Amino acid sequence: MARWCYRHRLVVLLLWVGALFGLGFSASTAGTEYANVFSLPDTDSKKAFDLMEKAFPDTSGDTDTVVWKVDEGSVKDQAVRSRIQPALDEIAKMPGVGAVTGPYAGDQGAAQVSRDGQIAYAQITFAKRANEVPKELVEDVVDTAQGAESAGLQVELGGQAIQRVQEPPTGLAEVIGLLAAAIVLFLAFGSLFAMLLPIGIAVFGVGTGLFSTQLLSHTTDIPDIAPLLASLIGLGVGIDYALFIVTRHRRGILKGMTPEESAVTALNTSGRAVLFAGGTVCIALAGMLVTNLRFLDGVVIGTSLTVVLSVLAATTLLPALLGFLGPRVLSRRQRRRLAEKGPEPERASGLAARWASNVEKRPRTIAALALVVMAVLALPVLSLRLGATDQGNDDASTTTRKAYDLLAEGFGPGFNGPLQVVTAGGDTATLVKGLEDTPGVARVAALPPAQGVTVIQVVPTTSPQSEETDRLIDTLRDEVIPQAGAKAHVGGVTAVSKDFASVTGDRLPLFVATIIGLGFLLLLIAFRSLVVPLTAALMNLIAAAASFGVLVAIFQWGWGLELMGLGKEGPINAFLPVIMLSLLFGLSMDYQVFLVSRMHEEWVHTKDNARAVRVGLAETSRVINSAALIMVCVFMAFVLSGDSGAAMAGVGLAAAVALDAFVLRTALVPAAMYLLGKSNWWLPEWLDKRLPHLAVEPKEEAEESAAEDGPASAVHGYIRTPDGDPVEGASVTLLSKGGRQLDRVTSLADGSYILSVPAPGTYLLAATAPHASRAGHVVVTDGPLVYDVELAEGEVDAVN
Repeated sequence: MARWCYRHRLVVLLLWVGALFGLGFSASTAGTEYANVFSLPDTDSKKAFDLMEKAFPDTSGDTDTVVWKVDEGSVKDQAVRSRIQPALDEIAKMPGVGAVTGPYAGDQGAAQVSRDGQIAYAQITFAKRANEVPKELVEDVVDTAQGAESAGLQVELGGQAIQRVQEPPTGLAEVIGLLAAAIVLFLAFGSLFAMLLPIGIAVFGVGTGLFSTQLLSHTTDIPDIAPLLASLIGLGVGIDYALFIVTRHRRGILKGMTPEESAVTALNTSGRAVLFAGGTVCIALAGMLVTNLRFLDGVVIGTSLTVVLSVLAATTLLPALLGFLGPRVLSRRQRRRLAEKGPEPERASGLAARWASNVEKRPRTIAALALVVMAVLALPVLSLRLGATDQGNDDASTTTRKAYDLLAEGFGPGFNGPLQVVTAGGDTATLVKGLEDTPGVARVAALPPAQGVTVIQVVPTTSPQSEETDRLIDTLRDEVIPQAGAKAHVGGVTAVSKDFASVTGDRLPLFVATIIGLGFLLLLIAFRSLVVPLTAALMNLIAAAASFGVLVAIFQWGWGLELMGLGKEGPINAFLPVIMLSLLFGLSMDYQVFLVSRMHEEWVHTKDNARAVRVGLAETSRVINSAALIMVCVFMAFVLSGDSGAAMAGVGLAAAVALDAFVLRTALVPAAMYLLGKSNWWLPEWLDKRLPHLAVEPKEEAEESAAEDGPASAVHGYIRTPDGDPVEGASVTLLSKGGRQLDRVTSLADGSYILSVPAPGTYLLAATAPHASRAGHVVVTDGPLVYDVELAEGEVDAVN
């Protein structure tokens, strides 16, 4: 497939461009039909909502607030009233507004004025819930209310529906993330063309994914947060997958391969790992379905589709683009050096090779240090509290945050999260009396009944996000309502948030077990080992605990929130653990696959565990760290999205990826694999026979048939120092192009050696002494080849 795409590159490019623009035109013509289907069946708050919807069909939606404050005088002054009341009357006439209750109508309105007379509010009850109210209607309400402002009169609006229309322009976070990724790629590659390749692949993958998701919103329920999360994960994996393949391709050209053969080899090696890694991400995302939270179904569809299209772009469009570039995928300096000096043996950077060597020498120390770091970062997770952010967590410059603060100033902190006790039978008077006598209740007001249903507004003395309010809800449900003998349910936004957190917490263990179990099976099949998937599962749990610890410290404890401009501290969004664990698990599996697949390839060829771990770490650590740095840049850019949930997810995922790549995959995993030795690759024989085969690395057919294609030959020569002194006892190994060991000898006292060669062809010759090693490609033709090796002390490359 890679070869076909390379040779028919213009056709492939035109197909992708046509798909992108075709889907874009169709999506823009059709528009969007995102639907936030949010349902919590069998919860007390859902029963309360159902009763309200039945008795008050026009007022069962969420209630938003208009709040105003005067600098001098009272809000009851005629000058203030003459500006506010006409605006409220105009809002009440708008289609989609069920009712408007203000402070200037009737005796009940007096309760909507603060004691000092400087702050008042009006309630706007929509016919639908906040996520179903058209944005155009909300914008009209905001413009009409704020049009009443004047000197000395401040008007602000708060509520769920209002919050949806004050988000910054979409696309800002994505653009900044792409710019940051471009800088990292340019520093990694040193080539403008090589830098643009992963960016282009990500744009095509995310673009087609988002347009497809937009079209699918007309046929199934997809929430409006799905495109944001899809672009977040799509940018990350799209750039990373292309980065892995391009890195392998550049390596092949530097080794002397033609651009076409190098591209085919890159796709047949790294491309297979990309397919496998993309599959693990989709499986992790699909794990959200077991939570049975309907609004997550659309998130799974949007994000999985974007990941699939990103993988498809990396495995089809990328080889086509590599065909257009040819050798220009290398920097000018690399092309010049290749032309002057010819192919040179691949070497990991000095830092990567030295680090791999250090991990091999001190695996216990490094593993212990890595575990201590992760444990310390995970400690805050013990105080994790799930809930929902509200307007009190918004930026101080937003109208929702100003309205929130004004209401808390004039009427108390609990006023921003009133509870709705909905009763359909029993003694309502006794229930009201019991509610008024309950500690933690500031005010109780019973609304006129309709169709046998009574709604009682209960204002707590504490803020909606406080633990005391959660305990008050439990007290009302478990003690006050049963004692009053009433059939009542506690609803309202605060109660819904609490129920959602409880439902999510109850289903989280099943969700974690599902994605860990599916990932274990995939790695078991891929690497034919029990220990490797067990290690990966454990590492994923450690990474999740540490990343949630960072989230708790920042967003729940407030460490550094002001520096990031993210408002006030509060509980962690209840939906975040499910979404974040899915993404984290998928991305962690990516790095595990790329790291261990190289180790497994070396293990299959040499059966030397220490060498396999050393080579795998030295050759992949740099590209994994570069990929992780790009991910961190993309995720952190979503702090600028204006959405508190996206900002929280961005910070959490950035922390998770950084810890996973820089601590776990670079230190803890290889250290553990050194300590476990050959048991890393242990698999019972009976299980090996029953498992299907899934090739993450391609089979080497050419080398295995080489012996039949030509006569045997030899490579011989001398191992010497730069001064010409012979090196005795050096280990000299001949390997196939894929790394399979063909022969191995030790140099004699005069430094001489001789290796048998199965047939003419290109091989890798590696020489290793106690303090130096070197590797190079040798081309054997019809007769024996003379090849001398010079070993300089301290010279080390990844192959050895």
